[in-house]
Parts: sequence; structure tokens; C-alpha cells
Amino acid sequence: MEWQLFGLTFMTVFLAEIGDKSQLAAIALGSSSKSPRAVLFGSIAALILASFLGVLAGGSVAGFLPAKALKAIAALGFALLAVKLLWPGQEED
Repeated sequence: MEWQLFGLTFMTVFLAEIGDKSQLAAIALGSSSKSPRAVLFGSIAALILASFLGVLAGGSVAGFLPAKALKAIAALGFALLAVKLLWPGQEED
């Protein structure tokens, strides 16, 4: 196993997940549940499955697109999201 890649992936996902909607949902479910252990294991299973699907999709796409193109597409996607969030007058109904 490539431990450096493991550590980088762990830190990236960990930092990205802090304070996001899934963590807030887990907090809400955990506080209102009589079985916080079930909430914990459900959250863990959901994150593992979502990560697994992301890795599968990334591996599949990497088979026919070069890494530079994938990075450019990801950067463009994030830039479009940022513009949408920051553009004045674009409130959703």
C-alpha cells in the first residue's frame, strides 16, 4: 500500500467533510436518535460507499481521458460553482 497516498487521501476527504451537509445531518440524527451507534455506522457505510463509487468513476474515466484533462474539467466545474454561488441576483426560488 502507498502510505503517502493513503495519508493524503485521508486528510483531503477528512478536511472536505468537516462541516458539510452530511456531517450536519449526522449531528441532527445522532442528537435525536436513541441509538447513536446506528447513526455512526450508517454514516460510515454511506461515506465508504460514496467514496467507493467516486473511485470507480474516477478509475473508469481515467481509462479514456488523460489526467490533465480530468484536472481541467474538475477545475472548470469548481469555477462554475463558485461563479454561480457568488454571482449577485441568482437566488433560487
